[in-house]
Amino acid sequence: MSNPSQRLTPATAALLLIPPLLWAGNAVVGRLMQGSIPPITFNFLRWVLAFVMLLPLAAWVLAPRSPVWAHGRRFAVLGLTSVALYNALQYMALKTSTPINVTLVAASMPVWMILLGRLFYGVPVTRRAALGAALSLAGVVVVLVRGDWHQLGALQLVPGDAWMLAASITWAWYSWMLARPAPGSEPPEVRRDWAAFLLAQVAFGLTWSAAMTTGEWLMLPSLPEGEHHLRWGWPLVLSLLYVAIGPSLLAYRAWGAGVTRVGPTVAGFFSNLTPLFAALMSATLLGEPPHLYHLAGFVLIVGGILVSSRR
Repeated sequence: MSNPSQRLTPATAALLLIPPLLWAGNAVVGRLMQGSIPPITFNFLRWVLAFVMLLPLAAWVLAPRSPVWAHGRRFAVLGLTSVALYNALQYMALKTSTPINVTLVAASMPVWMILLGRLFYGVPVTRRAALGAALSLAGVVVVLVRGDWHQLGALQLVPGDAWMLAASITWAWYSWMLARPAPGSEPPEVRRDWAAFLLAQVAFGLTWSAAMTTGEWLMLPSLPEGEHHLRWGWPLVLSLLYVAIGPSLLAYRAWGAGVTRVGPTVAGFFSNLTPLFAALMSATLLGEPPHLYHLAGFVLIVGGILVSSRR
């Protein structure tokens, strides 16, 4: 008999639909804000707001006697890879790539998880996993060549595609660090509290993000006209509130609760609905309808993940 905690109930399915919907919205909003705010600055302000919202929930984790400070090096690396790098790279990708492309490339994450696991954690790669990785990579290539295989020999990534590939590899690295913490590298009382664990990462990540934002503003005068404006107004304010509350807090909490109920394998299938939601939102809000090659890439990526995750 199956474990009741592993059953996918309608309530759990609804819970797991929230994160991909919010993540797709994050990509669309990031695209909409291009020209209104520099991408790294957008990421920094997003996490400043999330930090302020998390403080009432877990301020104790930043107290002088908090156990976090004894593990500062680990939380500094976690904050760098998740808060500072992954999200900034995604917003940079959206300058020249569409939300559909960005979310489809991000759906290749399990491939990089397999490769990093083999290279740095000694996790063996099964034939099924290798086949699934090959299918998923084929799906990413279909998206990158825009469905024209004649372009494969002279493949030239637009900057956004390259940035998103880098972001996907960064997130895979972050995921492995979460899954395989060194013994004694995390205080148990912090790891058990989702708000405290996230706040600790955000606090360290904001230090990195502030340094990156400073570098961005030092480079802005050398960028073409129109790429260095900060246009304050209700669209920008509402966008910042959305990315701080939705993808940063609600999605994180819903994802953690869903994974606890059904496990990471089942939950992982829901994360790959993000490109589908992004396609629907892009067509509605941005006038960027999906193409046939997007569908083909989506089928290959999801098919590869299904193949690699089956027992």
